[in-house]
Amino acid sequence: MTRYGDESRTMRLDPDSFAGGYFRNAVYRHWDPYEDIPEELLEQDRVRLVDRDQTELEFDGLRRTLALFGAGEEAVTEDLAPLSMRLDDVDKQLFVSSQLYEEAKHTAFFDRYWREVIDPVAEECGFEVTAPTDDRYFNDDYVELFDRTESAMANLLSDDSPEALARAYCHYHLAVESVLAQTGYYGIQGSFSPSGPDIETVGEPVHLEGLVEGITRIRSDEGRHVGFGMHEVQRLVAEEGVDPTLVDDTLSELLPLVAGTVDDPNSGVDSTALVAYASEKLQRRIEIITDREAEIPPVEELVRVEGGREGTAD
Repeated sequence: MTRYGDESRTMRLDPDSFAGGYFRNAVYRHWDPYEDIPEELLEQDRVRLVDRDQTELEFDGLRRTLALFGAGEEAVTEDLAPLSMRLDDVDKQLFVSSQLYEEAKHTAFFDRYWREVIDPVAEECGFEVTAPTDDRYFNDDYVELFDRTESAMANLLSDDSPEALARAYCHYHLAVESVLAQTGYYGIQGSFSPSGPDIETVGEPVHLEGLVEGITRIRSDEGRHVGFGMHEVQRLVAEEGVDPTLVDDTLSELLPLVAGTVDDPNSGVDSTALVAYASEKLQRRIEIITDREAEIPPVEELVRVEGGREGTAD
């Protein structure tokens, strides 16, 4: 069998497959990080941050959050490539190709926000202007988490076992995208959106509509990424004999690194609440993917930020 003549199928694509449906959803929900986040919203964010009563340390908490997101998006854009080489199903390859493109878009958004909002605010407030790549923003747990993810993805180039594939999905789609990123959304929505969860924050509340708009669009993409990973791990357990204990153990080993990443006393957010949220999110994912009868939740539910303030939308 070659990719050119495959007697197992008559058409090249299966639009009704799980991956095929997600790919079509990605095409439908396309957005442009340069054009679809209006300059007016970013200007409004700049004004509100300049006018906010905040210390440089409090502002640095926001910078750290954005630096972690931006570096994470860049890292997974690079690290995901081995997965597309490991898969032999064309519909899954198409979906992973769309995912690579979307991770690159997310990287572009955080780069744009730093250039057009963060640096100008620092200059106007008389704060030190820092780079989003500054080592001060990345603690040992964050570095270890992404080093392990890179290793698990690269391992796919030499190990084609179902277990290696399951570990890769657990590292990237579940620990990084589902738990760490979702916890970050929870913190950003609670800190900078009136419709976010009611969590304890430090400093004067400020609504950053440009940041929240970008995060909302990114969450829409990430829902597909998380759902695809969950579906694939569930399939590997149900159909290819992967021991559910491998999934549980892998994710449980990564949880302390996720917790250590979000447990920052200078973040401006109650770290205790974030760690508890991450732990609960991880447990929910494990329960679904190790149950062959469980249905993968809809994309919107996978990235819904629970705990929106009463009377407002999540």
